[in-house]
Amino acid sequence: MRILILGGYGVFGGRLVELLGDVPEIEMIVGGRNAARAEAFCERFVGHARVKPMRLPRDKVEKALTEVRPDLLVDASGPFQNYGNDPYGVVRACVANGVHYMDFADGADFVFGISQFDAEARAANVFVLSGVSSFPVLTAAVLRRMAQRLQITPVEGGIAPSPYAGIGLNVMGAVLGYAGAPVRLWRDGKQAEARGLTESRRYTIAVPGKLPLHNIRFSLVDVPDLQVIPPEHDGLRDIWMGAGPVPEILHRMLNVLAKTRATLRLPSLAPMAGLFHRVLNLMQFGEHRGGMYVEVKGVSNGSAETLSWHLLAEGDDGPYIPSMAIEAVVRKYLRGERPVTGARPAVAALELEDYEHLFEKRDIWCGFRAGNGDGVPLYRQVLGSAFDDLPSQVKTLHDAAVTRDWVGAAQVRRGPGVLARIVAAVFGFPKAAESVPVRVTLSPEAGGERWLRNFDGKRFSSYQSRGRGRDAHLLIERFGIIAVALAMVVEDKRLYLIPRRWSALGLPLPRMLLPKGASFETQEDGCFVFDVEISAPLVGLIVTYRGKLRPE
Repeated sequence: MRILILGGYGVFGGRLVELLGDVPEIEMIVGGRNAARAEAFCERFVGHARVKPMRLPRDKVEKALTEVRPDLLVDASGPFQNYGNDPYGVVRACVANGVHYMDFADGADFVFGISQFDAEARAANVFVLSGVSSFPVLTAAVLRRMAQRLQITPVEGGIAPSPYAGIGLNVMGAVLGYAGAPVRLWRDGKQAEARGLTESRRYTIAVPGKLPLHNIRFSLVDVPDLQVIPPEHDGLRDIWMGAGPVPEILHRMLNVLAKTRATLRLPSLAPMAGLFHRVLNLMQFGEHRGGMYVEVKGVSNGSAETLSWHLLAEGDDGPYIPSMAIEAVVRKYLRGERPVTGARPAVAALELEDYEHLFEKRDIWCGFRAGNGDGVPLYRQVLGSAFDDLPSQVKTLHDAAVTRDWVGAAQVRRGPGVLARIVAAVFGFPKAAESVPVRVTLSPEAGGERWLRNFDGKRFSSYQSRGRGRDAHLLIERFGIIAVALAMVVEDKRLYLIPRRWSALGLPLPRMLLPKGASFETQEDGCFVFDVEISAPLVGLIVTYRGKLRPE
């Protein structure tokens, strides 16, 4: 199979070449305006004779099709919002020459308009798929899975790239092009308009059982989902899709510029793309992690329900996700599963199972969360489906909404420093001992749970509850005026509790002083095991206690 990739040395095209580099049946021709860049890119694949460079301006595509005679053309050049008076010139050339076509288009109008070539594509016996990327293919696949459970009404989603992912100049140009410009979407069951990047929401991406991303600011983007997904679901009345680039200070600057342009009716901000492209790719700090979410509300069996899907990608694996849609379609094509002839947006090109198969090869995880309500045990609410992966005794201790007592013994060690002793005394932590009897009483209390720990008469308590707002999907544990937000991570049959934020009387405290410690729960010899370590910067170890419990 011969694939001509227009813009093949760019961000998305280049990653597609890497993803398909292990398929011997494929010959890839990397085309673009700059022959030197194409050649330099292909030199990375020395030994892969089936990756070749080619100088290919957009206005020479039809000639190249007759010379190269590819089976498939992939347009990865963009920006698709700025193709001038003839945005579909490459599409027409492919149909006229009997060449299959796919693109990474993120422009809603461009993708929505691709269906005008359906009759011509059918007559030429080729498939033409537009928008073959995370937006809208992955979003649509997730929504079809959700629709099996409930009748969807509003949809909200967003993508949060890692700050180290890098962003192409064309993508930056597209973003600044619609910043402050009209964006068509669905509201209250009908088409409406909003302004790109002028509306923002916050969300916490948290795959059940994995370390969540920090709470992120998302702003409205002009993506195909806004127009091509509503017709797929009867009853869908609202849709909103955002992006959450970091650092947030640069994101907020984009918001201000977008609102200024919308208010003053200024011309496009696209000429500033070069400046923002350089700045964004220089300001790379923070966690090298990214993610995506889709949240819907709807009706299931007559009851209102909220359902969300979360994706988390570690390190360098996340940036490959936008290119995985075309990778999956090509691999299925080679297995004899060719897309249906005709031209259309790619909303139905893949199912979620296709993505999940590709995710298994990388550090990418995804999962669903249901809107658990009152009466559901606290840890089930926070952990979601990951609760069922816990050891049996850990589940038994937490899987109840009534008062219960667990008893056993523990070893306690205290920090030697003066500050450590003062902090331990203020919070009432137990004194050091090799073995001390322990009783833990867990009692439901005002939407949460009170934990009373009794170490041989030395008592201290805390109140645990489900996080809200910026602490969503975290466990909040309060010791007096201090509240610590804990991420709950399930790994190697252990439940780890990892501090993420803290506050005093509701006021945020410096993250650099956040208490830390390798605390976890597990099971040994049929007993519940707790291993708690509390330390802090400038203070050092405060207390650590480890023990076993059984239900009384």
